[in-house]
Amino acid sequence: MRIAQIDTYATEWVAFVRVRADDGAEGWGQVAPYNADITAEVLHRQVAAHALGMDPLDPAAVATRVLDAEHKFPGSYVCRALGGVDTALWDLRGRLEGQGVSELLGAPARPVDAYASSMRRDIRPEDEARRLAGVRERDGFTAFKIRVGKECGHDEDEWPGRTEAVVPAVRAAVGDDARLLVDANSCYTPARAVEVGRFLEQQGVAHFEEPCPYWEPEWTAEVTRTLDLDVAGGEQDCLLSSWRRIVELRAVDVVQPDVCYVGGFTRALAVAEMAAGAGLRCVPHSANLSLVTVFALHLLAAVPNAGPYLEYSIEGRDYYPWQDGLFTPALEVVDGRVTAPEGPGWGVEISPEWLAHAAHRTSAA
Repeated sequence: MRIAQIDTYATEWVAFVRVRADDGAEGWGQVAPYNADITAEVLHRQVAAHALGMDPLDPAAVATRVLDAEHKFPGSYVCRALGGVDTALWDLRGRLEGQGVSELLGAPARPVDAYASSMRRDIRPEDEARRLAGVRERDGFTAFKIRVGKECGHDEDEWPGRTEAVVPAVRAAVGDDARLLVDANSCYTPARAVEVGRFLEQQGVAHFEEPCPYWEPEWTAEVTRTLDLDVAGGEQDCLLSSWRRIVELRAVDVVQPDVCYVGGFTRALAVAEMAAGAGLRCVPHSANLSLVTVFALHLLAAVPNAGPYLEYSIEGRDYYPWQDGLFTPALEVVDGRVTAPEGPGWGVEISPEWLAHAAHRTSAA
């Protein structure tokens, strides 16, 4: 059996990938959201030619061949494009064997506790607190993540005093029994990250994500060594060499590979394995309700060092208008827990209506 055809169905926001073998077997995957039409172009220009003709049941070999052949382009777009092919190969194998992806690794899908993940910094603290209290009441979440600082903020807050206001406001709204997580999105220098971290510890925050610029893992390691709460990070890192550096430094307590950013499920498993060898937990990054959250559910089921929860975005169509109607069945939260869809592969079917309106392109052997 050989890979005979690779199709993409793309919009600016998201692109699905279908891989077909020469015997007619097929599977579906997804590249990372945002500029997904550019990623689809990269896939056909720099990934498909290397993958065509290879064994679809050996995604690790496909990844090695693609990245070796494209060694002059080691960055994000090639990994995003590879991730679309890799995730389609896992779905293909699951459909062939009649098992979910995590079942292929000996781990049936299971309900996973989720944290309600806010993506917003443009919201007033009192409004953020009110809406998270409502989310807890409606969906039963017992863990919540909010944004602090400013994205790549050079020690600045989104506006003066916002962090110091939003954390206690949300804590009061969701209750002392809730787990509270925060994400700084590469905001702080080490000194300022430690100052903010001490404040977060006083507020009972359990998880401080990406406190320093992610490309400075030594900075993050300094913060991790100093603070008592868990420091997390890694969502942006797509090179396994970067991940080895992060793990060797013990730069974080919790690794957060994104299946779509890192180059697919195969490479995310490799990151989780590295982390397990160092005694670090894995909580994949899954910041929207595209297939990345389905991938994260299977990863959490499959790895022995899975963290205690799934990232589950609470943002709807007003924030992510492109994420509605992508696939069926849609994910559901029941009493604060989420389960991967039942069925072979990823357990989903891509919406024919969505596909009909996307830009279609084919690469064939």
